[in-house]
Amino acid sequence: MKRVSIIAASLLFLAACGSGGDDKPGDTGLNGAGKTLNVLVQANTIYPDQQRAWFTEINDKFKAQTGAEVKFETFASPNDELTKIQTSVLSGQGPDIYSLGTTFTPTAYATGAFLELKDDDWKKLGGKDAFLPSTLGISGPDAEHQVGIPFTSRPFVMAYNTELLKAAGIDKPATSWDELLVQAKQLTKGDTYGLAVAYADGFDPWKFIWAMSVQAGNPLVKDKKASLNDPVTLKAYQTYLGWLATDKVVNPAAVGWKNAQAIADFGAGKAAFLPMVSATSKVTLDKSSVAGKYAYAIMPTVPPGQTSTPGVGATSILSGDNLVVAKYTKNKDLALALVKLLTSPEQQESYYKTFGELPTNATAAKKLQSDPALAPIIDSASKASGTPFNGAWSQVQLALVNVVVQSIPALKDGKLDEAKLKQLIADGQKAAQDALDKSK
Repeated sequence: MKRVSIIAASLLFLAACGSGGDDKPGDTGLNGAGKTLNVLVQANTIYPDQQRAWFTEINDKFKAQTGAEVKFETFASPNDELTKIQTSVLSGQGPDIYSLGTTFTPTAYATGAFLELKDDDWKKLGGKDAFLPSTLGISGPDAEHQVGIPFTSRPFVMAYNTELLKAAGIDKPATSWDELLVQAKQLTKGDTYGLAVAYADGFDPWKFIWAMSVQAGNPLVKDKKASLNDPVTLKAYQTYLGWLATDKVVNPAAVGWKNAQAIADFGAGKAAFLPMVSATSKVTLDKSSVAGKYAYAIMPTVPPGQTSTPGVGATSILSGDNLVVAKYTKNKDLALALVKLLTSPEQQESYYKTFGELPTNATAAKKLQSDPALAPIIDSASKASGTPFNGAWSQVQLALVNVVVQSIPALKDGKLDEAKLKQLIADGQKAAQDALDKSK
């Protein structure tokens, strides 16, 4: 079993000290009167008002069911997410339930401080077969050791403006990154750009680098060895940063954009392509000026500088959110009951309609299969690839993002400093390898 040495020394002891007895059942099931479950989730910057309303809705429904209250708190970035995990786990107190991005699940598992789900636990959630099998792919290192309960599925695709492509005589979006650049240049005219990209988003940039790298045959991590300094990964950074700095196919303002701003720009008809976006964008775009004038396609799978795919033809990371229950919780059964509510067909369907997050519940997901607009997204989900299940991956991910973060000052001046980029990648390689060396 993997452990992260920098935080693992006292985790199990502290977690055990923080744990308590299960909830006592009342006449109608669990009796949570006077109790509060604390839940940590990512702040939704695209739909903040809807998220606050959802917090209230869930609290009201769970209180009606059990008598217990639900208090939500949010994190704003991957750094916040990692810090919260480490702080809470080391202190043996904090949220009862965490909603974590799938790529952070290995880190949660490595701490040994989250509930490893047994058959009885899965039964309380409705059984494993209540979930789409693919969404269980990164719940743990194998089927017998799982901590993550699938909450949302978020395969990435590329949105495109059908009217702009048609006017330019382009039949369909490119299947290679090089050809996408050719199309983006053709579609960049005046104040309309070929691509809308969120360079300042804390979650998006590394996914581009990961995709281009694995497609070119570099997994970034293999056998506890980092390979961020591989030439194909340098090419990935040059391609991604070059869209703005040298190719000029992205609005210069995008250097400061978060994901929501990139979606808004595309929704205003100011960009032809919106790559690395999920079904969450659909709620916004269907109410925007491009409603009925856009479609989704899987993202390019041929890496930059190549005419075929020598590596893995991944269209997306195996993406979404998992719910994990802290071992230190004093209300394990209540926590599982809340997770069951959140993953029920009714709640999953409602959550999709509000936020555009695809269900992990098999029954709810089946209802969406007939929606033609979602066909490319479902196709992408089938071709998605998981990131390495290593406790240090979250820090590798942050190292990948940091290269982009540190490149922002030059990008603001419309420049791509090759020497500086290589040094930043070297620094990222060292940070990633140090993290891997400290993991077990």
